[in-house]
Amino acid sequence: MEVLTPGLSTTVQDRGRTGYYHLGVPQGGALDGFSAQAANALVGNTPDDAVLEMTFMGSNLRFTEDAVIAVAGAPVEVKVNGEAVPTWERVAVPAGATVEFGIIQGGSRYYLAVRGGIDVPVVLGSRSTYPLGGFGGFEGRKLEAGDVLPIGSAAGYRDLDSAVTSVPSEQRPEFSKEQSVRVLPGLYDFRLTDRGRSNLFTGEWKLSPVADRAGLRYEGPGVEWVEREQPFGAGSDPSNIVDAGYAVGSIQIPGGTQPIILHRDAVSGGGYAMVGTVISADMDVVARATPGTVTHFVEVTMEEALAARAEYNAAVAKLWD
Repeated sequence: MEVLTPGLSTTVQDRGRTGYYHLGVPQGGALDGFSAQAANALVGNTPDDAVLEMTFMGSNLRFTEDAVIAVAGAPVEVKVNGEAVPTWERVAVPAGATVEFGIIQGGSRYYLAVRGGIDVPVVLGSRSTYPLGGFGGFEGRKLEAGDVLPIGSAAGYRDLDSAVTSVPSEQRPEFSKEQSVRVLPGLYDFRLTDRGRSNLFTGEWKLSPVADRAGLRYEGPGVEWVEREQPFGAGSDPSNIVDAGYAVGSIQIPGGTQPIILHRDAVSGGGYAMVGTVISADMDVVARATPGTVTHFVEVTMEEALAARAEYNAAVAKLWD
């Protein structure tokens, strides 16, 4: 698979690398996990196979051998040899054909899976690209024109006749300009005043253009912090703490003005208070936002968060039914 034009930011991703966060190596992996898994399921891959994650503007590609592909995620026009093909469905690509992507019509990311997976080296248990660390994926970076990616063998994979050929519309996620994101409060929400907490959970927030795989920054009414004398070792910002580990999905509000949601490539710790954590089931929702998306943070309990996780896992498992 040869890269003709690189697009804005295309990287190789899979389900991510776990077990190294305590060493400062983030989980990484596809930001919109459901869409990436849907693409894999459509071509009969395993859940662990690597795909291409394309952000806003996709890479144009040429296949040197016959291939089976699927594109899932944000709505975008896809063409094979100049002819439009559907997304969320399996598509055959003949040897020598080009696959091109048009203008994205909503959301921010979409995924291309190829039967056999993207066969880049496994680093720390994953093929995912970690650009900040410069490893994983294809040479530890986003794709560039002229790159040639190997496709893995599908030997031993499930027969395509037994795999889903398309994902029904009712199973596909929404890519809306307004979304609700469920949040479990803590560990430092007690540092907010009543007004600050109310602003966080009742205010209207908009995703700013400052958004990438590490974190997404929002603009809105701001919050208030409880006044206190900063402890020894903490910075002067009202949201500073001495230091703590960050959960994936943590929400920080430096200066009390712009919340930042830490996503899959975020650092593992630092000196900002975490007033809440986006539940795992809604991390895909956050990843689908585009700048200007109106966002409402909705407070939930641990029980509700666990129920949402079970529902999400069931939806992913259904892709392989």
